[in-house]
This record gives sequence, structure tokens and C-alpha cells, in this order.
Amino acid sequence: MPSDENTAWLDATAVRVLAHPLRSRLLSRLRVTGPATATDLASALSTNTGATSYHLRRLEAVGLVTDTGEGEGKRRLWRATTVAHGWHRSTFADDEDAEVALDWLERSYVRQVATGAEAWLDAVGDWPAEWADATGLNDTVVTVTPARLRALTEELRAVTERYRAAPSDDPDARQVKVSLLTHPVDVDRAPGS
Repeated sequence: MPSDENTAWLDATAVRVLAHPLRSRLLSRLRVTGPATATDLASALSTNTGATSYHLRRLEAVGLVTDTGEGEGKRRLWRATTVAHGWHRSTFADDEDAEVALDWLERSYVRQVATGAEAWLDAVGDWPAEWADATGLNDTVVTVTPARLRALTEELRAVTERYRAAPSDDPDARQVKVSLLTHPVDVDRAPGS
């Protein structure tokens, strides 16, 4: 697995823990908005503080979030430990529970990408033209081997990391979601079948 200090590489336990609707949303919220208390997160995600605290501790147990130590009293301040996480499907080939959890997690992420993209399309008319023109959707087909696809993916991740690592204090700057989804075009023709 790549050794990227900004990416948590999930093992079977972490996949099973993260494959939960509230846990997945908690981690995403912490990554997007930064450190928060369980109370703040519960309010933002329309749930209760008890459930939020429980699920944050589950995420902490697998190293995806941590207590910053900066909270006051019982109000712990939580943060994501990394800016991203990844996995290799082959890691879970002999663990049916992890495979089922990963299937749920991947499908959940695809739905989140679609929901976010549709929310943008609903709002784009209210944004300045320079933002509308700078965003978009790219649908490109390339012909690659698995090794070249891994290289392409790593190169694209390196580009996005350069932009992520260069924070802007410009008041016109906004967080932008960059999603990368790769899959064969002919999904019904697996090699060797």
C-alpha cells in the first residue's frame, strides 16, 4: 500500500467500522469542516450527542479520528487523523464481512458524489460565472493496463495533493470536491472470463 501520511489505508476492521451511515458522515464532516465536538457534530448531522459520541469512539478505535486534547471539560474536540482514506479490494478477498462492508461503503460514496454534484447543478445559477465556468464534469476514456491505471490514479492524486496542501487565505477561495472514479467501460467482459 502507498505510504502517504495524509491517507489512512483501511484494514478489515476499519472497513467494518466505517461502513455505517453516521460514522461515514462524521468522518466526512470532520475532514471538510475541521475539529468539532460531539454536540456540534450531532447538531450539524441531525442526530443526538450520545450516538455521535459512541460512533466517534468507534472511529477513534481504528485510528480514523482522534481527540485533539483541546476540549473543555467533557466536551472533547475531535478531528480526522488524515485527509483521506483508501483501500485495496484484494486485501479483503478472504473476509466476507469486510467485502460486504466495503461494498456498502463504496456504493455510499458513489451516492454522496452524485448527491453533491446534483446539489451543485441546482445551485450553479446563483454563483458567479467564473465559478460556473471553472467547474465541470470530465468523461474521458483511456486504454490502460492495471499497472498503468494505478500510475494514472497516483499521478492524479499527487496533483490534487499539491492543491490541497497549498491553503489559500483569499476570501474568494472555496473548498472544492474533487472526485475520482475509474472503472472499465465494458464491465460485462472481465479479463479471463
